[in-house]
Amino acid sequence: MTKFFAYPDEAMDYLAKRDTTLAQVIAQVGRVERTVDDDVFSSIVNSIIGQQISAVAQRTIIARLGERVGATTPDAIDTLSEDELQALGMTFRKASYIKDVARKVAGGEFDLGALEQMSDEDAIATLSSLKGIGRWTAEMTLLFSMGRQDILAFDDLGIQRGMRMTYHHRKITKQLFKKYRRRYSPYGSVASLYLWEVAHGTVEGFQKDFAPKKK
Repeated sequence: MTKFFAYPDEAMDYLAKRDTTLAQVIAQVGRVERTVDDDVFSSIVNSIIGQQISAVAQRTIIARLGERVGATTPDAIDTLSEDELQALGMTFRKASYIKDVARKVAGGEFDLGALEQMSDEDAIATLSSLKGIGRWTAEMTLLFSMGRQDILAFDDLGIQRGMRMTYHHRKITKQLFKKYRRRYSPYGSVASLYLWEVAHGTVEGFQKDFAPKKK
């Protein structure tokens, strides 16, 4: 059964009251249904596979991996060599990252279950200690696998584009980003869903990107 990111109606009301511009987006879009993968390990593997490649290429490699091992579990992945992983269509570096995560989780060196008890920042730092996992990947894992409600990723190009289009900014500086993060908290993840919708260019009245045109 397809699972979607769960958030309360209270989050929509809260954001609308805190931000009258975002309120217009929420009124147009309504509830956003964004699919999630509540298995943290498979989410990490899929994120590593998807780094710097198209969504189509990512789905193809994930499908091949599923055909090879069935369920994407640490034990199943750990049975494959880096060469066998690479043969599925990923780079050798990604294969080594995935193999390293699988080995550490399967061997008990890295406890994914412990993440549940950590704060957002501690969980991000812990995930980022794994090879191939940067802050953005860790943040997406918290949002789309663990269902954390207050994740707003500065390094996400869609978030940056959505902010520019929503608020008519030419550039999103870290200082400006922090202002919006404080405004959205504790529902930064929910705000992210709406900013991504705007970034798609389908929300009427919010279809222009104000970034300077590249020469």
